[in-house]
Amino acid sequence: MNDSRDPVAQIFNSAVAAPAIGAAWQIGILDAIHDHGVLNLPKFAEERGLHLPSTSAVVRALAAVDIVETTESKVVPGEHFAGVYRNRSFFHWLTMGSGALFRRMPDVLPVANRKGEFYERDSAAIAFSCREMNTFCYDPWFFDVVNGMTDTPAVVADLGCGSGERLIQLLSRFPDADAVGIDIAEPALGEAAAATEAAGLADRITLVADDVLTMRPRAEFEHVELLTCFMMGHDFWPRQRCVSTLRRLRELFPRVRRFLIGDATRTVDVADRDLPVFTLGFEVAHDLMGVFLPTVADWESVFEEGGWVLREKHWIGLAVGEVIFELEPR
Repeated sequence: MNDSRDPVAQIFNSAVAAPAIGAAWQIGILDAIHDHGVLNLPKFAEERGLHLPSTSAVVRALAAVDIVETTESKVVPGEHFAGVYRNRSFFHWLTMGSGALFRRMPDVLPVANRKGEFYERDSAAIAFSCREMNTFCYDPWFFDVVNGMTDTPAVVADLGCGSGERLIQLLSRFPDADAVGIDIAEPALGEAAAATEAAGLADRITLVADDVLTMRPRAEFEHVELLTCFMMGHDFWPRQRCVSTLRRLRELFPRVRRFLIGDATRTVDVADRDLPVFTLGFEVAHDLMGVFLPTVADWESVFEEGGWVLREKHWIGLAVGEVIFELEPR
């Protein structure tokens, strides 16, 4: 059947639905529908202490773009529910984590405004989103690499550790190791501290508030043998800064035997209208922030000069050209 709805209205309604998806995931609506197949909205709102008219408005925004269907007080999956549920963290990243950046888009365009901290994002919300993104965009390939390691590192470290999930994963794989997590965002480190405490690992994990690009040597770094960096490697760029950063990491972590960089890469030869979910938002956001996004070829061109050997490349490519580079010191 032909869809006779106004395409401009669909664009507008989708813009309203995008933050509703992030909100519905964060407060548990999407999980409740996914797990039980139906949601009694008044009961759900009462149990969670939610304002019912506002919660109903969120559901209405989802229904407007066929994510859910509503019948009286019941909410059930709609035509697009499965796809949206699978990609829920992308919407949260876009609207909750990066919402301020997109909202102030006109202000970041003038060159005169692009000085100092000229944009704002919610680091805690981004950490919340990225924890879920890691689960399906990187974890299966990450575990294949880590489980294939024949030796046990004494200390592991994660650059841009965010919510601390990867540190917890690593210590589960290596129960005799200690860990160091480094992140510039204090709110994200707060999430990591809570997560590691809940996992009973606080005595084995050291969290460091520092900028990976400028941090100085620390005693905690000297015994690190496995170094990981996921979803922040693009911050190393442009090229010469990336080469310099790779060299500095060799010096800061002198005993590293394996370095895993997992990151998104810029799309090549794909028309804008054919981009998959998340890619456009990710690339536009980084262009607005003035952050260079390297291609796979860009990355491959810097390893040797930066003092590393590419042991293996693990191509993922689910949403934003994800890849894991497995490096050894040169």
